[in-house]
Amino acid sequence: MAKEIAIVLSNGSINSAVTTGLAAQKYRPVLLHVEPATTGGRGRVVYDQQVGHFKPYREHVLAMPFLTTVHQANPGGNDPRAASLGGKLLELLPMVAVAARFAVHYQAAAVCLGLRVGAHGEELSQATEYVQIWNEMLNLPCAQAELEILTPLLELDAWQVVDVGFQVAVPFEKTWSCLEEGSEPCWACRGCRGREAAFQQAGKPDPLRAVRKV
Repeated sequence: MAKEIAIVLSNGSINSAVTTGLAAQKYRPVLLHVEPATTGGRGRVVYDQQVGHFKPYREHVLAMPFLTTVHQANPGGNDPRAASLGGKLLELLPMVAVAARFAVHYQAAAVCLGLRVGAHGEELSQATEYVQIWNEMLNLPCAQAELEILTPLLELDAWQVVDVGFQVAVPFEKTWSCLEEGSEPCWACRGCRGREAAFQQAGKPDPLRAVRKV
């Protein structure tokens, strides 16, 4: 019996890659990449690499130039409003809506998001409530009772995401965490420092560093 289909929002980040790896264990993934501008950046480059690795059932790239860069590898960039949880959830709204429409088209069982807030009481409660509301909107007014929004990383800390990623053989060398758009990570920005700390806390080597040293 063929696996059910899941729509996976993917932006090239570690969270997206781990979410895709988890989804692929149970579903046939359809990857959906949203770009905030018409031209692709580093997120698009690593997304294409992840498509080559995961070989999803289908994949789609959509331009949404009205969005900020919140959904990119490091949500918020230099905009403190976007860096807040409320900013992340606000930016996710149109993408969740688009993903839900693709889910209806493919008759998918789930929409998978790489949203992560960690085990922080107030933020976790807020994000959990938002996801519950999204599911209720799909199930009741949208009449999609069989469709579910899943956030498998929601309660995890960054190092735990890395640990799970190794368990499902995620290609970390095909992910991007740097706030810069250069051809190489700067290893100095907030995104790179956070990535480095996550791998150190997980006790794992970062394959992206190994690839860059070759």
